[in-house]
Amino acid sequence: MRRAGLGEGSSGHYVASGYSVHEEENDHLQEGLRNKVSALKSLSIEIGTEVKYQNKMLDDMDSDFDSTGGLLGATIGRVKQLSRGSQTKLLCYMLLFCFFVFFILYWFIKLR
Repeated sequence: MRRAGLGEGSSGHYVASGYSVHEEENDHLQEGLRNKVSALKSLSIEIGTEVKYQNKMLDDMDSDFDSTGGLLGATIGRVKQLSRGSQTKLLCYMLLFCFFVFFILYWFIKLR
């Protein structure tokens, strides 16, 4: 009988030991999962911050393009008004000046 008691105790000890091993493995896996979730959380926060910054930049560019488009539209309207008159010499000078300015801007950007 004593032997059966030892066997049960030993068997119970082995069961508890196996349970402990599984608990340790679960704790280890849980810690790994916690680290991965933490990394994903920080990555998603960084992505959100970058998206907000990019949206702000796009909004700024949109307003800049709108103002430039308005200015360009007004300039083209003036050029059309000049072309209706008999001031072709002035129109040619204006076009040459525009080409000169665009050439200088192109050259300046190309050297950067």
